[in-house]
Amino acid sequence: MSDAAEALVSVASVAARHPCLAGHFPGRPVVPGVVILDHVRRAAEMLSPGERVIGIEQCKFTRPLRPDQAFQITLTPAAAGAIGFECRLVEDGTQLAKGRLRLGPLGSARP
Repeated sequence: MSDAAEALVSVASVAARHPCLAGHFPGRPVVPGVVILDHVRRAAEMLSPGERVIGIEQCKFTRPLRPDQAFQITLTPAAAGAIGFECRLVEDGTQLAKGRLRLGPLGSARP
């Protein structure tokens, strides 16, 4: 990220018909964390042109996300080469996840 004052807020949701939900868990589906992180990754790469996510430095899931629940992703500058994130439910602001991603130039290898 070029400017420490930059931040991005994005809103996403995972449709109840998404294939990741089949069997995860029958009768009470929960969106897998990797799907939430993929939304975070895409938002981070939109905010950081010329860079891509090459790793997850830190991540904590604090509440399950259900299908069709809208969630807000807030990205903020962190240490050089990193970006912090927080995901919260749109409906009541409950935190779902937080952490920090490692960024690298496009074309760089993931560790």
